[in-house]
Formats: sequence, C-alpha cells, structure tokens
Amino acid sequence: MQPLRMSRRVMNLAYMLTQNARRHGSRPGFVWGDRYWTWREIDAQVSALAAALAARGINKGDRILVHSKNGDEMFFSMFAAFRLGAVWVPTNFRLMPDEVTYLAQASGARGFLCHGDFPEHAAAVTGGALEFTWRIGDGAFGDTTVAEAIEKHAGATVENVAVEHDDPCWFFFTSGTTGRSKAAVLTHGQMGFVVTNHLADLTPGTTEADASLVVAPLSHGAGVHQLMQTARGARTVLLPTEKFDISEAFRLIETHRVSNLFTVPTILKMMVEHPAADKFDHSSLRQVIYAGAPMYREDQKTALNKLGKVIVQYFGLGEVTGNITVLPAALHDLEDGPHSKIGTCGFERTGMQVSIQDDAGRELGANQSGEICVIGPAVFAGYYDNPEANAKAFRNGWFRTGDLGHMDEEGFVYITGRASDMYISGGSNIYPREIEEKILTHPAVGEVAVLGVPDPTWGEVGVAVCVAREGAKPVSEAEMAAFLGPKVPRYKMPKRFFFWEALPKSGYGKIPKRMVRDELEARGLLDLDNKQAG
Repeated sequence: MQPLRMSRRVMNLAYMLTQNARRHGSRPGFVWGDRYWTWREIDAQVSALAAALAARGINKGDRILVHSKNGDEMFFSMFAAFRLGAVWVPTNFRLMPDEVTYLAQASGARGFLCHGDFPEHAAAVTGGALEFTWRIGDGAFGDTTVAEAIEKHAGATVENVAVEHDDPCWFFFTSGTTGRSKAAVLTHGQMGFVVTNHLADLTPGTTEADASLVVAPLSHGAGVHQLMQTARGARTVLLPTEKFDISEAFRLIETHRVSNLFTVPTILKMMVEHPAADKFDHSSLRQVIYAGAPMYREDQKTALNKLGKVIVQYFGLGEVTGNITVLPAALHDLEDGPHSKIGTCGFERTGMQVSIQDDAGRELGANQSGEICVIGPAVFAGYYDNPEANAKAFRNGWFRTGDLGHMDEEGFVYITGRASDMYISGGSNIYPREIEEKILTHPAVGEVAVLGVPDPTWGEVGVAVCVAREGAKPVSEAEMAAFLGPKVPRYKMPKRFFFWEALPKSGYGKIPKRMVRDELEARGLLDLDNKQAG
C-alpha cells in the first residue's frame, strides 16, 4: 500500500489566546505587581505586536531574539512570534553581551527585543542578519520600544499563520554545560503534544479558575509551564521584580490562591526552609513541580513536611521539553518504607518511551545501569544548523540524554548522574549523586557537590564541597569523614571535604559541576596533596 502524502497541518500555538479571548475574555490572564491583563487584552496586545513585527518585515520562519527579564512584553512576544509563524529565541537574561551576540549569530535572528536594563547587550548584538533592535521598558537605545510598537498598531487583527507539525516555533538554547550553547528546535506540532502531556501528567485538573506563580525565567522551563497554563486559561502571576523574594512569593500564593508553580530543587529547598512558609496560607497549592535536577531525599522530606503531598518531580531536558518521566505527588512518600521508591525520578510520561542502553545502543535489563534514552512526540526536531551535534544526540532513532541511570522491574527510572559527572578512581566508575545523598543526611550539611579531580595515584579522586545549614555548628573534615565512612565503600570516600559559604549556581538555580570545578581551580584547590580546606 502506498503511503498517503498529506499535509501535517497543526494548530498554531497562538490559537490558545484566540480561544481564551473568546471563552474567558474578561478573566485575568496575566498579573504583574498591581497590574493585570484580561485574556481579551492579552490577545489584542499580541496581535498589535505581531502586526508591528510584520510591518518591520518579520515573516514565517524568521527568528526573533529576546533578551529580557520576566515581564508582560516578554510574555506577549512569545505569542506574537507564534502568531506570525516566526521563531521565538529567548535568552537567559543573566548572560554576558558576548554570549548573547553568539546566540544572535547562531540563530540568524532578524529582530532583537532587548530589555532596557541591558544597553551593553543591545550595543554588542549588531550585524549579521539582525535588522532592528526594539527596547523592552525604559532606556535609551533601540529603533523604538515594544510598547510604542504595540500602541502604533493597536486594534490590528492578525490571524494565526497556518503551520505544519514540523514548523519551528521556539529555539530553546541549552545551558551549554559542555562547549557552546546549542539551539534545540521546538516545533508547533511537538509543543502541542508537550502542552497536552504536561497538563495530563503534571497539573491534571487545571482550569481557568486556577493561578500559577512564576519563580523562574520565562526563557526556559517556566515559559513552557506558562504555555500549558495558557492552554487552560489559568492566569500567570509574576513576582514584582526579578529578585527572588520568598516572602513575596508566599504572599502572592496566598493572595491569588495559587494552585501550581514550577521551580528547581535548590529554589524549592530555599522556599520551604524560609520563615514565610509558616506565615502565609499556601493550602491552595496542588502541584509544586520541580525539575532540572534530582532532589535530594532529605530535601524532599522537608518539602513534604512543610507543604504536604503536593510536590511533583519530572525529569526531562530542553531537547525533550521536560517529557521523560514523572513522579506524581501521590508517590512522594514521607517515610522510607519497604515499598517506597526512594531516589526515583518517576515513570515514563504519557506517550513517551524510555530505554536504558549500553555504549553500543543495546537495551539493558532491569536494574542494569546505562545511558537513559528516549523516543516519543516530545523529542525535539534536532539542533539548528548543527549536524555534528545531531549525529551525537541520536542513535537508531533514540535521543541520548547523556544521563546515566537504571530502570527497575516496574518501570521506575533512577538517575545515577550525568555521564560527564562520573569519574573513574582506581578503575572504578563513581557516580557523585550516590555520595551526595549520603552526605546530606548529616544534619549540619545543607548543600553539597561531589566531583572527581585529578590524582597521580588513582587517576581521579572525589572531593566534596559542602555548605552548612543555617545556624548549624561547624563540622571538621575529620568529622565528615567519620560520619560518611560507614555509609560508603572506601574507594568512594572523598579524599577531601571543603566547606564554603555558598555553591556557585547557574541562572536557573542549578549547581553545575563545571562551575564548582572552576571555583576549585580559582581557589587553588585542585592540587589536593598540597592544599588545605578552603
């Protein structure tokens, strides 16, 4: 039988605004400080911005670079790009000017929307395909401001451009843990599945009566989260400034009866350990979703004690748009019972398939460790203009996550760590996460990072960089070694324990091992035989 040759026409993601304006037009859809916008107003603002961009020559397939702190115009720019069939290219606003310049060049962006707090970035991002720079907010640069562009085209009606499944809508830049950041191409068809999957697996039951608090940059995971809130007409609530004010976050949760939020483990840990968690009513929370890194067991217990059984974990990279596994709230057990799945990141997401594979691509059996690979409709279309990276990322149709782990007999996945985090000491593979979990059971340790460093005898040995819990009594290296000794084999014991005031974190609140390594080197602590604790 001959295959059918048919168009794969799909819904333009901006159609969700069209739906909300029609069904929930007078309901608030976006709240920022003391301002709010109804869905009808949001749809009108997006159409006006889309008309302005179209008048400037932006067409289907063109890329629009956006370097901005969270705000209304950044949020609206996403849908304006989608409406035109253009590609939204958001950056982490904490990047340096030369890094944003690289993203502009790598994406081939024609337009640049830049927040007024970043004149150096606006000055640096010039040339190439770039034709104009518009400013978001106050400042003294740019061809015009986004607000002026919207005002000039107020009342414009812009139809959602027809798109097919594989038409790109978003260049999701990886965080660049190794080498340059790469643009993962997200498409309208893929993201339609992602939105549906997120709603089914992460925030089931979400309706227009719900509210979602944003505590992370909209440029990455939080933007995806708010996209699926938009699909249900739930309102998005922003913190008033880019500063992460935990008291203000809990106040907003109480005021708006927030039902869900997306964050990372380090931020969730900070929230539940803050006095504000006891000051404000957070009983409206149904799903507090954390991703980006596994959450240590001791921190899970703290969050469960403070918030109740509302925390939801998912595992997923930008390339799979967060869709690999889920551990629902109901499976977050407070007690370590015989049937508890301690340390798991959950089971396969709806419509997705996970395979644990060896170096040759052979599927391994239950409880055998290998690389976590995945197939399904949430997998991205590939890296933009990067055939070498694509060749490395896919094998036999499977996307290779670069994460190591195993799957038990029931299909629960356990992450051992990043392949790049593993180190080899005396011929043995050592996975830092296992050691970190044990160290964090010490009552005086709040955060830790374990990584391998060069050693003339063993090839590599482990070092543990610890941060004390607030108010905890200082702990010596000897005490930490004595505490950990009975819990790990001798060959896994870190050679040194360092105690710092804080661990370096990325713009998304993660603790990248490369940043810890850079700090160790800067402090002169990589030569372990000749250095004292720093």
